[in-house]
Amino acid sequence: MKLKVLAATALLAGTAFAAQAEAIKLGYNGAPDAEKNAVHFFAETLEKIVEENSDIEIELFPKSQLGSEQERMENTLATPSLNVASFAGLAPVDPESYVSNTPFMFSTPEEARTFFDEGAYWKMVEEAFSDRTGGSEILAVVEEGGFLAFTSTDKPIHSPADFAGMKFRAMDPSQVALYEAMGASGTPVPWTEVYAALQTGVVEGQMNPPLYIILGSLNEVQKYMTRANVQYSMQFLVGNGAWLASLSEADRKVLEDAIAQANALTRDSVQANVENRVEWLKENGMEVIDPTPEQLAEFQAIGQPSFIAWLGEQNIDQSFIDAAFADLGKSELLQQ
Repeated sequence: MKLKVLAATALLAGTAFAAQAEAIKLGYNGAPDAEKNAVHFFAETLEKIVEENSDIEIELFPKSQLGSEQERMENTLATPSLNVASFAGLAPVDPESYVSNTPFMFSTPEEARTFFDEGAYWKMVEEAFSDRTGGSEILAVVEEGGFLAFTSTDKPIHSPADFAGMKFRAMDPSQVALYEAMGASGTPVPWTEVYAALQTGVVEGQMNPPLYIILGSLNEVQKYMTRANVQYSMQFLVGNGAWLASLSEADRKVLEDAIAQANALTRDSVQANVENRVEWLKENGMEVIDPTPEQLAEFQAIGQPSFIAWLGEQNIDQSFIDAAFADLGKSELLQQ
């Protein structure tokens, strides 16, 4: 859907539901299991806090019940609803968000959180999204499960050279670009089809945090996991602009406070469980590879410049790329 059409749809819907008191739908991916799915943990916590402190009712729709990433985003921009979107849902509207998916960008969870919470770049992304959608908002960056790891079927990955000739599942075009930089090929495969694609050899590997490897039972069809700190796994809470504008000042504050509390609790939960999930995968058939600092530097040296070059081909204004790396204090990487 064209961005102008999205914005127009959102604006036309504005007066239609300003006074509605129906439950607000919140859609997202993954199972309704708070122990296994951090996004559900976030959604469930948000629902509880909001409903305890206001008259707002939230109805949860996990497991993509409200449609695909694109369908959920379009519905959120047009109707009074909330949506936790991945890059596959956010980037078609806000391609500048891809800059935050630059591989090997963050060294620690704390660095990633500061980047999104305090950085100038992410504020620019939020403003661009709101401008293009008639006032809808990115309300939070929701953590999923720590850093993404590479997994593979038959061949362990210790360095970029090991990618040569392999076929990997990609979630979106940015992941295709990363695999190609490493010498592999990337094939878009919906999450619901990943297990079968790995089982049948359509693809030989993929990348996800330990949480999603467990959720998808990928340890049954993948032998190796390489903890290369590829990207920090996150999704994005988006709210319909007209609905947000219809809230009273008191209800808007309740919503914002609830989002902040739910996000903090989700971060704590994610961090507390990462190593336990890695151990579980070890106990259930996976060989876990921890690259040396030298190997991690090799991944970064090959993957990052190629990805930055790809960003430059996406009609993303250079100011977003500059701001992101300035926030990290790594502007020198753009000169390489």
